[in-house]
Amino acid sequence: MQYTPSSAALVSTNGAPMPMKTYTHDEIVTMLRGHGINPTAQRVEIARELFSRKGHFSAEDVFMLVNNEQAQVSKATVYNTLGLFAEKGLIRQLIVDPTKVFYDPNMVPHHHFYDVVTGVLTDIDEDVQITGLPALPPGTKMEGVDVIVRMRHV
Repeated sequence: MQYTPSSAALVSTNGAPMPMKTYTHDEIVTMLRGHGINPTAQRVEIARELFSRKGHFSAEDVFMLVNNEQAQVSKATVYNTLGLFAEKGLIRQLIVDPTKVFYDPNMVPHHHFYDVVTGVLTDIDEDVQITGLPALPPGTKMEGVDVIVRMRHV
């Protein structure tokens, strides 16, 4: 059984295929340790699946990718690991609506289009200029700004 993520993970916004990188086990272990994450077998497998392809993945996508041939990692482990990866800054968690969360292994600052009909999240491949941000409350600093442009085809 082959699984293809529902988020069209291997196609960019212009329809071109996205290249994949293959990481060695040692590279994944080093990546996890570099973010303060203990590299258990399940975490290494989840990271390998996330970082071996370009795209945006739901927890269900990751669960299916990790368990492509047979159930090896539980849903709870996948959800907990994705939460840990996001907390430690290894991946981005994108909440596109109250019922849809994506995980993005691309940590380079960028923004997204979200098709509300198909549920597909894609990168915006051009600069987005943001002006008029409010002053931050005293004692805070900006962590970043995420733009998700929700759209539908007409």
